[in-house]
Amino acid sequence: MPTGTATRAPLLGEPLAVEFMNTVWAERSGVHDALTTADEVAAWLRAAPRIPDCADREPHRWLAVASTRDLEETGKRLRELRDAVRRLAATQTEDPREHAASAVADLVQAISVINHATAQAPHWSRLDWRDGVEPRRLVQTGSKTPAAITAGIAEQAIHLFTSEQRHELRACLAPGCVLYFIKQHPRREWCSAACGNRARAARHYQRHKAGDRTR
Repeated sequence: MPTGTATRAPLLGEPLAVEFMNTVWAERSGVHDALTTADEVAAWLRAAPRIPDCADREPHRWLAVASTRDLEETGKRLRELRDAVRRLAATQTEDPREHAASAVADLVQAISVINHATAQAPHWSRLDWRDGVEPRRLVQTGSKTPAAITAGIAEQAIHLFTSEQRHELRACLAPGCVLYFIKQHPRREWCSAACGNRARAARHYQRHKAGDRTR
């Protein structure tokens, strides 16, 4: 059974599809994958934004009983989908970062992976309206939870890349960063304040280095 460890992936308050892309992250020791082990998969699913159109709280109920093997298989599905989504992100943003390159090199393959994921878990709405309770929409699917999870995330990726929001998607070009973010403010240049500080420090160093060479 998975432990209660916290995810190592940065959670920046971005839309679900972008947070999912950012399960590949970097620090001084190199680039890391936050969906490698069963514990890491469980930790990210607990911490990630709610997956729309995935039966209400179903992933959390499933995590309480999922075996290590269940989570490892789900992790494999998620990594394949995540790499496909990062390929789309790189194409949309014209991402120049070689160290951030997706394992999926082909755009057509990436689209196929995403479409396959959504097809694995068709879902439908059901109206719930009992006496004394406000009417509400419930989402149901006949698929198993792992398929519903990947389908729900794939749906959000499709929504991102077919909406106007795709034009605000950015690759963070701070030194060493591999993350993406939505440019929600005209002056925002980096995924986080920490990356902004690193980028400014790198620029300062380069200016002084260039100045020393001209003396």
